[in-house]
Amino acid sequence: MTTTTAAAVSDLDLARALTLAERSVVQRLGGALKEEGATLEEWRVLSFLGDGVGRPMTEIAEFALLTAPTLTKVVDRMVSLNLVLRRVDDADRRRVLAFVSERGSEALTRWTAAVEREQEHIVTALGAEETALLRTLLQRAARRLG
Repeated sequence: MTTTTAAAVSDLDLARALTLAERSVVQRLGGALKEEGATLEEWRVLSFLGDGVGRPMTEIAEFALLTAPTLTKVVDRMVSLNLVLRRVDDADRRRVLAFVSERGSEALTRWTAAVEREQEHIVTALGAEETALLRTLLQRAARRLG
């Protein structure tokens, strides 16, 4: 009978290793954004809308890695804070587009600066070369497994 130790299982558990790393990065970025009164989800939404082009909710959800109901709640909150505006799509009246507001653009500048500062700390902790390699490997894995 073969006995599997926790260490052996841990060595085989790629998903667990990825989750631990992801949680750490998300926690750090989330903490930096919390100091600015924002969440990671809100920053992702604004960063996607930051080019001034209106986007349908489905595209925003995909970019922000959120389910449609969760995105709706996030955008509702952002609309109430005057960070995001909703408008009916002129090309397809059945579709609603979201746009960054002037206040949202100002918030995006602050929030992005906070994210960039925290990412610098992360890169310092990991090392620039390892960070670049990790990003490349994760992007490759996402393309191949996606």
